Amino acid sequence: MSDVSGHNSPLAIEQNYDENPDLSVEAVRDFLLQHPEFFVHNADTLEQLVIPHQEKGSVSLVELQSEQLRKKVRQLNYKLSQLIGVAKQNEKIYRVYTDLNVEILRCKSVSEIQYKLETVLQERLNLQSVVLHLFRGPHALQELQRRLIIEKRFKTSTFFFGRLSQHEKQVIFGQETAESAALILLGDNQDMGILAVGSDDASHFTPDMDTLLLKQLQQVMNITMPNLLGY
Repeated sequence: MSDVSGHNSPLAIEQNYDENPDLSVEAVRDFLLQHPEFFVHNADTLEQLVIPHQEKGSVSLVELQSEQLRKKVRQLNYKLSQLIGVAKQNEKIYRVYTDLNVEILRCKSVSEIQYKLETVLQERLNLQSVVLHLFRGPHALQELQRRLIIEKRFKTSTFFFGRLSQHEKQVIFGQETAESAALILLGDNQDMGILAVGSDDASHFTPDMDTLLLKQLQQVMNITMPNLLGY
């Protein structure tokens, strides 16, 4: 709206305050919540308000709101950076497993598969131990040890993620490091062997881990290894 001089005059909202000097805090709060545009049309009032601040004494409401907004922006930027970092790490891991699956399909022997697993998982993913235990052959895992591991760690799945007992670490990894481990049971009938991967980080492999990439690796090995082993 314009006055007769041609200048814009501020739009005043209807003053509907209780003239009672004992106006309650709740009433003021309710009014401001019901009229969020109040300070837009009464900027001079906004500028005169001061808010007690634990660290800075008294500050204006605008300054306090600006500080809170800046804090929220910093928090959002931090979370965004974290998400980007996780996305990049996931992409790296995906590429590693994709390349590994192709390499395994090209292998001509089980020992070559073992070498590829060690090279890729240790060098590119910084894992400490990679062991392939077969259930047949001259270096096969002993029958009793195999039964104990399968009955304890593969009751409901062909994957296990987490910590092993000291005895299990000795049987599966020997002197290699395995503060946490991923165990993958191989063979369409779970009769071919166990692929074991160990980390020096006790929290690296956890029971809630996603199995998508390792399941693809398991499937590739289940396809490739039977012919190499003469099954």
